Amino acid sequence: MKIAGTILASLGIILLALLLLAAAGGALGCLLALPINGYSTASGQTASFSEVAFAFHVSVALLGMGVGFALLMGLFGGLLPSYRAARLPITSALRQA
Repeated sequence: MKIAGTILASLGIILLALLLLAAAGGALGCLLALPINGYSTASGQTASFSEVAFAFHVSVALLGMGVGFALLMGLFGGLLPSYRAARLPITSALRQA
């Protein structure tokens, strides 16, 4: 995809789109985690007859870490494919699609 000029410019455009998708996924994950804020549950079926209780608390710091982790995973997961796509000529990229 060398239509944007240099390989570095193409890589930057692809990584920007990739990070936007990762941020959208992280934000969606945070929205899906909000309904369990304050939810408590317990498990009492253990061999020692003890009870294990869980209380879920979703804080702003945890939401920020979740979005940050999604961005990091998106960056690491898309770095090599975007580098390969940036080096391909446009005719080869269209032929393979």
